[in-house]
Amino acid sequence: MSSKLFVGNLSFDTTENDLQDAFAAHGTVTETNLLMDRETGRPRGFGFITMSSAEEAQKAIEALNGSQLGGRALTVNVAKPREERAGGGGGRREFRVRGNGDRNRY
Repeated sequence: MSSKLFVGNLSFDTTENDLQDAFAAHGTVTETNLLMDRETGRPRGFGFITMSSAEEAQKAIEALNGSQLGGRALTVNVAKPREERAGGGGGRREFRVRGNGDRNRY
C-alpha cells in the first residue's frame, strides 16, 4: 500500500494547515498538497497527504474516512497514480473560414 492519500469532499475554507493537523494525529505527515483552482485561486475541494509509512496511512484512512472536517464528511483513501491524458486536447482550435457563398455547407 502507498503512503500517499487522496482527501476529498473538503470545505473550501479548509487550509493545508487544517489537513496537516487532522492527519498528524495519526502519524507523521511528510507532505500536504491542497489543490487550488488556477483561475479563481480558491481550493478545489480535494488534496493529497503523504504519510511517512503505509501503516500510518492505513491508520489515517480508518480514523478519518467519513469523519467531519469543516462541516463536511471527508473521503480518505489511497491515492491512485495519475492517468496520462491523450494529447492534443485543450488547445486553441483553428477553424477554416470560407467565403459567403459556402455559408450553408456547415
